[in-house]
Amino acid sequence: MELSAFPSSSTSHFSLPSPVTRNTNLHNPKNINLSQSPSTRRREISPISITRVNTNSPFSRSSVICLATATTTTNKIDEFELESKKHDLLRAVQDTQRGLITTPDQRASIEEALVCVEGYDAGTEIDLKKLDGTWRLQYTSASDVVVLFESAQRFPFFQVGQIFQKFECRDQTDGGVVRNVVQWSIPTLLEEQEGATLLVSANFSVVSKRNIYLEFEEISVQNFKINEELQAWIAPAILPRSYLTLQILQFLQTFKAAVPVSSPGRRSAGGLYYLSYLDNNMLLGRAVGGGGVFVFTKAQPFLL
Repeated sequence: MELSAFPSSSTSHFSLPSPVTRNTNLHNPKNINLSQSPSTRRREISPISITRVNTNSPFSRSSVICLATATTTTNKIDEFELESKKHDLLRAVQDTQRGLITTPDQRASIEEALVCVEGYDAGTEIDLKKLDGTWRLQYTSASDVVVLFESAQRFPFFQVGQIFQKFECRDQTDGGVVRNVVQWSIPTLLEEQEGATLLVSANFSVVSKRNIYLEFEEISVQNFKINEELQAWIAPAILPRSYLTLQILQFLQTFKAAVPVSSPGRRSAGGLYYLSYLDNNMLLGRAVGGGGVFVFTKAQPFLL
């Protein structure tokens, strides 16, 4: 501990002895007047034996400010580096058509960028409040999703639009519901890109800090949006629309075909899903067992 270089009012109730007296007493204790009372002797040497730190000193305040500033600067540098790594990852996947077209070099670069981002969130527990919401697929190497892109490329009458994962777990502590949403279309019959919706629903439970277990419940096709040409063929605009034609249009638009995956007598199909990174605008996942990697970004919520 050290005395303040600039004594303030908080230390002014005692006085420093003269330099001669202080130095003499320090270096030659025999010069202390032993005839004085003990209390007097204590007062003479008290400035040496009593040490106080003046918390109001400009030097003390500046030290605290410098420490806080250094911590804030370090945090800002970390955040800047993280955002830069996330940008590198999105840039690495942007020319792959969500994973349809990748070269070995691209796959290596993507994996390296993935690992760099994952390192910033390693070991932390899943925050279900952050996970809750709608996430848009930017890239995957999962074969069961890539095959949809390959089909759309092979068959011109089939289109694959946006793909989402929609988590519903905001008020939960150990799990929730996840829906895999694939928007698709047959352009000659339905609106382009989002003429219909393929929905795969699953319950999930948190089994470790970063792993969730999925139990698939149902596969359905719904939200049909027929194009104007088909509507005109069913109910020509130049003719009055009858009750029957209106019923046909309504049936097509509200039609839903659902196939349950689980049954009371057997355990539903499922699998482990490792959430390797999660923040407010990016979600990275790995299907355990070589099922592929996923890169998602936060999307606007929508109703199913």
